[in-house]
Amino acid sequence: MNLGKLLKRLWKFAIDNYFISIFFACIAFVILVSAYKLFFTKPTYIYVRVKMGQGLWWASTAKPSLWFIKNIKKGDVQTDLIGKPIAEILSVKYYPTYISNQYDVYLHMKLQVTGNKKAGKYNFARSTIGVGAPVDFEFPSSQFSGTVIDLSSLPIKDKYLNKIIYLSKPFAYTWEYDGIKVGDKFFDGEDNVVEILDKYSGEYTTVLANKNVIDQTASQTRQGITVKLRLKGKIDDGKFIFGNDQIISPGKTAYLSTDNFSFTDYLVSKVE
Repeated sequence: MNLGKLLKRLWKFAIDNYFISIFFACIAFVILVSAYKLFFTKPTYIYVRVKMGQGLWWASTAKPSLWFIKNIKKGDVQTDLIGKPIAEILSVKYYPTYISNQYDVYLHMKLQVTGNKKAGKYNFARSTIGVGAPVDFEFPSSQFSGTVIDLSSLPIKDKYLNKIIYLSKPFAYTWEYDGIKVGDKFFDGEDNVVEILDKYSGEYTTVLANKNVIDQTASQTRQGITVKLRLKGKIDDGKFIFGNDQIISPGKTAYLSTDNFSFTDYLVSKVE
């Protein structure tokens, strides 16, 4: 049978069985489009900063503990069904919160997305992604949700600098002064961002600690403490920011920790 007769028979079969022909034509179209996107379309990448958490910026949930953070590795890659990388962790930074053993965790990531680059609308893993949007990740060593807090078509670069700050507490417990060690630091996963440079004690004061029903009082001796620290943060809109969202300025309460001490109810008294 020559080629001409074969083509005529195939055409007649397609005409007589047009439902089957349409079905296979749809399958062929999907295969062609998928193959074109897979082999000929240049992938689109964006860079995001993600705050780890429940995934909705307005939802207050428990923050991760240190054991979980240690399983999130810089350089980890998430792949799609055919093994192509779609997400990469570029850096992991974490900062202690006022709740013991809980941390604010921030990740810089590179994502492969689809969407309109000019319009700035993207989709990642079949979900719309943008600032404030929840996003889910499944890496080999960890699975977690988060909120996108920054997005850019170029690598995100922050301007960091070191400043000298002074923390003060007028009625500190006497053990606090002894617990503060000059030279103590905190490492955020990338850099040493807190270092105690010096400490000063003030006058001792006797304060009322409690009073029971039979009018017996107990008092404790307190002292004023001032601590000098070197703090690494970034400048955003003229403000000095520590840990991405904590503004450091005189009069504000600072939630800071070193490896061996957590500052509770200390006020920023001076920024140099």
